[in-house]
Amino acid sequence: MIGILYVIVIVLANTIGAISGMGGGVLIKPIFDLINVHSVSEISFYATLAVFTMSIVSTTRQIQSGQKANWRIVFWVATGAIMGGILGNITLEYSLNRFESEDKVQLMQIILTVITLLFAFCFTKYDWPTAKLMRCKWYLVCGLCLGFLASLLGIGGGPINVSLFMLMFSFKIKEATFYSICTIFFSQLAKLLTILFTTGVMQYDLSMLYYIIPAAMIGGIIGAKLTHLLSEDKVTLVFQSVVICVLVINCYNAYDLF
Repeated sequence: MIGILYVIVIVLANTIGAISGMGGGVLIKPIFDLINVHSVSEISFYATLAVFTMSIVSTTRQIQSGQKANWRIVFWVATGAIMGGILGNITLEYSLNRFESEDKVQLMQIILTVITLLFAFCFTKYDWPTAKLMRCKWYLVCGLCLGFLASLLGIGGGPINVSLFMLMFSFKIKEATFYSICTIFFSQLAKLLTILFTTGVMQYDLSMLYYIIPAAMIGGIIGAKLTHLLSEDKVTLVFQSVVICVLVINCYNAYDLF
């Protein structure tokens, strides 16, 4: 039953995540926390794998549908995301070992997630002014920040990706969602490789992958198709709606920890 429940959550979350550029983890992580069957580290691993799988499928489908990419931006953001993803996972593992209770780590993740959600909502809602940074170092810095937060919070990428791309580079939201998904791919790849070569994967219940991977692929395919069909305004509406939904879930999870 848990496997079936995870399938439903991942398909819906990755569909919405692919449309909004959030990656699905921003929904998967708090909902899995709410279900409360697996540990913090297991939930983080499952969410990472689900979002990584979705990012492959969604990016491939969008490129096939005619989405154009500036590969110079992708390269530098990806380089930063890989470094940030490794650093974020090391920080998460250190935090889990440092604190006696996993609840403290989960609360830290929730607080940081809520802060990024509030920033993302206000940015898209109130049309804040944007910069148009063009140099490679800014793409690298952007990727580093996004990779670190994605890995540390276990949310894949989240709303901060889209908002930061729009803020720093004046991207339209659909363009920002595409580069967000590309960033998510590399940050989650870095995290998975870090897990593989440090703690390993045998500590997790790998039977859940039979549910997680197919569900993630289905979500990615549906999300990429809908992204191509929806207008900029509709994508913005989906983005803001998800932000509000995830804010409510995270606040409930934080309340439940006390």
